[in-house]
Amino acid sequence: MARLKPTASLWTVAGLMVLSLCAGTASAATEGTAGTPEVPASALGAYLAARHAQDERDYPRASEFMDRALAQDPGNSDLLRRDFTLRLGSGRIADALPLAVHIADLDRSSSLAQLVLLLQDVKAGKYADALQRARSLPQEGAERFVAPVLIAWCEVGAGQPDDALQDLANTPPAASLGELDQLHRALIADQTDRIDMAAELYDEVTADPAHVAWRTLEIAGNFFERHQRGPAARRLYDRLADNEEGSATIASALQRLEAGTIPPRIVTSPRDGVAEALFDLATALNRRETLDASLIYVRLALDLRPDFPIAQLLLAEIDEEQQHRNAALALYEAIDPQSSLARSARLRAAGMLDQLNRTDEAVSLLKQLASEHPADAEPVIELGDLYRGHDRYAEAIPAYDSALARTPHIEQRDWRLFYSRGVALERSGLWPRAEADLRRALELQPEQPMVLNYLGYSWIDQGVHLDEALKMVQRAVALRPDDGYIIDSLGWAYYRLGDFAKATENIEKAIELVPEDPTVNDHLGDAYWQTGRRMEARFQWRRALQFKPEADEEKTIQAKLVHGLDKAALTETKGG
Repeated sequence: MARLKPTASLWTVAGLMVLSLCAGTASAATEGTAGTPEVPASALGAYLAARHAQDERDYPRASEFMDRALAQDPGNSDLLRRDFTLRLGSGRIADALPLAVHIADLDRSSSLAQLVLLLQDVKAGKYADALQRARSLPQEGAERFVAPVLIAWCEVGAGQPDDALQDLANTPPAASLGELDQLHRALIADQTDRIDMAAELYDEVTADPAHVAWRTLEIAGNFFERHQRGPAARRLYDRLADNEEGSATIASALQRLEAGTIPPRIVTSPRDGVAEALFDLATALNRRETLDASLIYVRLALDLRPDFPIAQLLLAEIDEEQQHRNAALALYEAIDPQSSLARSARLRAAGMLDQLNRTDEAVSLLKQLASEHPADAEPVIELGDLYRGHDRYAEAIPAYDSALARTPHIEQRDWRLFYSRGVALERSGLWPRAEADLRRALELQPEQPMVLNYLGYSWIDQGVHLDEALKMVQRAVALRPDDGYIIDSLGWAYYRLGDFAKATENIEKAIELVPEDPTVNDHLGDAYWQTGRRMEARFQWRRALQFKPEADEEKTIQAKLVHGLDKAALTETKGG
C-alpha cells in the first residue's frame, strides 16, 4: 500500500532538522519481545541493554532497561533525557510526565519537555496555562516549526479566536511552515463558524495542485460538503482520483455527495486542532533519518486524540518500517470501522497477515473485502498480488480478471494491472494472453521499465522480434541504470543473441548490484563458461546454489557443475 507522504514544504523541515532525540541507527529491526526483560545488575549494564534494544527499534524493552539504569543512577541527567524520549517513543506518555517536569526544572530550554507539559494543559482544558507555555517554547528542535499553530489553537481555547487568526496571518514564513499555518487558519475559521472566511482560506490553501497534500484536500472538501457546496467539494475530490493514498477518502466522499449525507466536522475543538498540528509535524518527519522523531509526535497526537484514524495509520506505518508487524496489525485492526480509512486499514492488515505467515487469513480478509465492495477493484488486485507473490499464478489470474471487470474505464494508471496479469499468465504458460496484456500495459505506459524489460526479455528468450526486443531492454536499463535485475536481463539478452562478451560485461554489473541473487549468479556462470572462463563459471554456479534457487533451477545448476554447460542447460528457460 502507498504510504502517508508529506507535502513538499513539510519535507523541507525534515531535511533541515537536527533533532536532539536519542535515535538508534542500526538497520536491523526485530519484533519486540513480550514479557519483562531480564534486568542487568548494574546501571551501566542496563544502559547498554537499553541502547541495544533501541538500536533494534524495540522501544518498550529499551525504555524498561533505561528505567532501571535511571533508578540506579537518578542524578544522571543524560539517563533522564534518554529515558524520557524512550518512554515517549514507546507510548508511555503518562510515565514520561514526571520526567518532563524534572527536565523542565533543570533546563527550561528543553523544548520537547515543555511541549509535553503544554499538551497536558490542553488535555485538562487549561488553555491559559497552555498558551503561556506555547508562547515560551524554546526556538529549537522541531517544536519551533509548529509553535505558531500551537499558540493559535491555545488562543482559541482561551477564547481569543480573533487573536489566533491574526497571529497566524502575521507569522513570518521563516519562523513557521507556511502551508501548515495557512491550513490551520482555515481550520480555526471553520471551527469557530466564520464560514465565508473559512471558504476563502480553504480556496487559497488548495489553489496549487502540485503542492497540496491529500489530507488538506480531504479537510477542505469536508468543509464544503458540510456547507452544501457540493460542486466545490467534488472539484477537490476529483484531484484525488489518481492518488492511491486518498482513494478511500474519495470513495466515501463521493458516496456522501450522491446521497446528500452531511459528514461530521473533522476538527471539533482546539484539542483536536493541536492533535492535527502534531500529526502534520509527524508526517513531515516520516522518513528514515527522522523516524524516531516522527514516532514521538504521532504518539503525542494520539495521546490527545486516541480515536484519530489517520494518525493510527501513520503509527502503524512506522511500526511496519521498524519491522514491528504484530504492533502494526493491531493498529490497523483497531481503526474505527466507520472511518473512511477503515477499508485502507483492512487492506494493509491483510498485507501484515501475509508477512506474518498467516496467508490463509490474509486471503480470507481480502475475499471478504471484495465481497463487501463489489465495485472496488483494489481488494482483488491485492489478492492477485498476494497469490503472485507466492507463485500461485493460476489463482492470481482470476483475481486480476475480476479486478479488470471492476474497472469500467481503463486509464493510464491501470498499466500495472495488465502487467501483473501478464506476468501471471506467462508464468502459467499462457503466452498469447500474456503477450497481449504486456502490450496493453506498454500502450498505457510506454516508458515503464518493468514492462519493457519483461516483454523484451520474453521475446528474446523465444527468439522472436529480436531487434525490437533488444531495444526495449536497453531502454529499460537506461530508465533504471541501478536496477541489477534489469541489467541482468540485458546481459542475458546478449547471451541469447550469442554476444557472450557483452553478456559477461552486463551481468558482472548486475552482480555488483544484486550479489546474492541465485539467478544472476547462475547467468554469470553461464557467460563465463561461454567465454572460456571455466573455473570462474563453476565458482558462480556454486555461489548460485548458496542462495537457495528454486528447485528446477537448483537441479539444472547441479547438472552444470557435474557435466559443464551442456545443450540441455543452454536451452533451459530462465527468468530475467
